[in-house]
Amino acid sequence: MKAVSRVTSEEAPARATLDKAADENFPVAPFFLPRAWRDDLMAVYGFARLVDDIGDGDLAPGGADARLLGVGAEATDDKLALLDAFETDLQKVFDSTPRHPLLRRLQPVVRRHGLTPEPFLGLIAANRQDQLVSRYETYDDLLAYCELSANPVGRLVLAITGTATPERIRLSDAICTALQIVEHLQDVTEDLGRDRIYLPAEDMKRFHVQEEDLRAPTAGASVRALVAYEAERARGLLNEGTPLVGSVHGRLKLLLAGFVAGGRAAVHAIAAAGYDVLPGPPRPAKLRLLREVGATLRGEG
Repeated sequence: MKAVSRVTSEEAPARATLDKAADENFPVAPFFLPRAWRDDLMAVYGFARLVDDIGDGDLAPGGADARLLGVGAEATDDKLALLDAFETDLQKVFDSTPRHPLLRRLQPVVRRHGLTPEPFLGLIAANRQDQLVSRYETYDDLLAYCELSANPVGRLVLAITGTATPERIRLSDAICTALQIVEHLQDVTEDLGRDRIYLPAEDMKRFHVQEEDLRAPTAGASVRALVAYEAERARGLLNEGTPLVGSVHGRLKLLLAGFVAGGRAAVHAIAAAGYDVLPGPPRPAKLRLLREVGATLRGEG
């Protein structure tokens, strides 16, 4: 009985992390995918979700994840220390046995597909950067952040499905960066609560937006114009990456169409809210999402 209890206690934090998949903007591992793909994508999701939770300070209370990573009680609130410990445990995925159950779940996926450490290290680096950088001066600075925070996920999807080519990676990067920008637009208020702003400072100056304007309960004309400008950038990136959908077949095509459609539907929801994202994240209706999936599969922009 004691052994069963210990295993249950260890697996509880991992289960809590994986359960968050239901709340994501886009389906993580939808039912129509082959079971093997679903399991492998959920293992990658578990890694990405946990590293984000560490970076955002959203770990489950009680310090179970910190203990699993070998972090002492005195450092359970030290995000950089937790990220360092997580990176150390990640390295064990490739050469020994990791401590955290989500990384143990990831290990056979890495071996089965010959995955390299780089995309995983990129996601950790993005969260480490979140602890050190809270403002971005230029759009290029933001794109460099997205190269770490978003693009590795698309590259892992292509690797797991055995469809990675240089051109597909380029198109995937455009889609993933667009989705990250859209998420930033939806979460302006939430991010500001963490003292982070992902709207480029040069664009804020161009549209005469001050940080205090982002703290208002509703957006004024200048903020709306800025959000519209960034949303159009995201739309352009989605359009740039959409040929990726037509380059694959079967159920993977439907999955990738869902990612693009989710981004387009979210941009539409932001526009439908008059680009006022400050009261809370504008969310797309399911019917709109389905329409966008159909349009994406038909190759319509």
